Amino acid sequence: MTPTLTAAIETTRRVIRCYVYARISQDRTGAHLGTDRQIDDCYRLAEHLSTPEVLYEVVQVFEDNDLSAYSGKARKDYIAMFTGLEDGDASVVLAWHTDRLHRSTVELEDYISLSERRSVLTHTVQAGLIDLSTPSGRMTARILGAVARQESEHKGDRIARKRKQKAQAGEFGGGIRPFGWGVPTGEKRKKIDKKTGEEIEVDVLDMNKGRPDELKALAHGTDLVLSGGSVNAWTSWLADKGIRSSQGNVIRATDARLLLLRPRNAGLAVYQGEEIGEGAWEVAVNVAKFRGVVALLTNPTRVTHRGNTPKWLGSRIYQCGIAECTETVKCGRAGSSSKPSYRCITGHGGTRQTERVDDYVTDLIVERLSREDAVDLLLPGPQDLDVARLQLESDEITKRLADMATMFGAGKMTMAQFTEASDVARAQLDEVTAKLARASRTDPLVGLVGAPDVRKAWTDLELDRKRAVLRSLLTVKILPVGRGKNSGKAFHTEAIETNWVR
Repeated sequence: MTPTLTAAIETTRRVIRCYVYARISQDRTGAHLGTDRQIDDCYRLAEHLSTPEVLYEVVQVFEDNDLSAYSGKARKDYIAMFTGLEDGDASVVLAWHTDRLHRSTVELEDYISLSERRSVLTHTVQAGLIDLSTPSGRMTARILGAVARQESEHKGDRIARKRKQKAQAGEFGGGIRPFGWGVPTGEKRKKIDKKTGEEIEVDVLDMNKGRPDELKALAHGTDLVLSGGSVNAWTSWLADKGIRSSQGNVIRATDARLLLLRPRNAGLAVYQGEEIGEGAWEVAVNVAKFRGVVALLTNPTRVTHRGNTPKWLGSRIYQCGIAECTETVKCGRAGSSSKPSYRCITGHGGTRQTERVDDYVTDLIVERLSREDAVDLLLPGPQDLDVARLQLESDEITKRLADMATMFGAGKMTMAQFTEASDVARAQLDEVTAKLARASRTDPLVGLVGAPDVRKAWTDLELDRKRAVLRSLLTVKILPVGRGKNSGKAFHTEAIETNWVR
């Protein structure tokens, strides 16, 4: 064949515009190796399909990496490819296998409809030509889709069984390092940094071994809540100590609460939200304390303040001394004075310098707890309470309430029946919750009574613990004083009324 004739053939060669689509469900390293191999094979398929008369030209590559077809997340490149086919930009799709394109029957039917409408052919490396314009081609695509779906579901079942077996054996189920655990073993593994795309070495962690500082933090947070403290106080404590999440983030109050509610803290293994036995890892707190924290933090009647964290001992605790007023006091600035002062939140009465009042109340508490008979103030501990049984009873009542709501929504219960039954169940739940909280709650005075130096022990407490002691031990009222007694620097203790609760 002469060069002139060859050139003539090349100029008349028909070009078929092709799209390449590749997808991999899981890319553990982030290196795109799975999709890269698919794309290379599709380019070779285009060369194989090409003839002297027809050129299969790849005009665009679409790639959805580390994205399962069943994840529920939108496949951006697949959508873009679908749009391009609808617009007529290409007439052939090249894929490694049909299951890379679809594992959803709904998606497949949409793709079949598009292929018929726009005369799109699908060529695969593994399954050959899928001509969706013919009944046999559509049947083949549907059979391959059904087989792929069955394989995926079977794989999902295997993974689920493996995870359950690991949970039952008390082993770590994978994912982000749980706060409190994960000690380097000395071994390294390679991974791709998703931010930089570079290969890095990371430590292999033993998830059964606890990190002492984090375990102590969990124990401290548990004890703090059980002794009357708040999650916000623990959050502040974590920030002061520079303790961050396992991912290096600042721990917010909502995350701190969830950390305290994890059964893992007490060595309890969980699968699909249910406790299934004991784990193989070190524990941060005992089961009784964990149950107590759960009872306290999930109690619907628990009062939480979402405003600013108190900075003073008596803010919102000391009471207004005006006879007809039932409000508490708050701290603010009084007139031109630069010193913070207590005043009723409604504006009743005068003001009292915050530091002086707090120092006076502190002296009273320290003096009382320093006496020999201070041990008589301690509350008796719970007697013969089975916290595990109480927690199980609480879970059963909660489930019963949910079931009743479902039955009412389905019309199987009348409003009167639902109201009566739910009132009984809620009363039972309140009783069980109160017992659970009482079973594990720590008297706020523990650690102060009997301390060699009560004042030092008081000074070492977080403000939230001090406020818990105040609530349990003493009531304080800020009384109005006579005219002229507010002048000068004198502090009038007769304007502070105190009464011992114990």
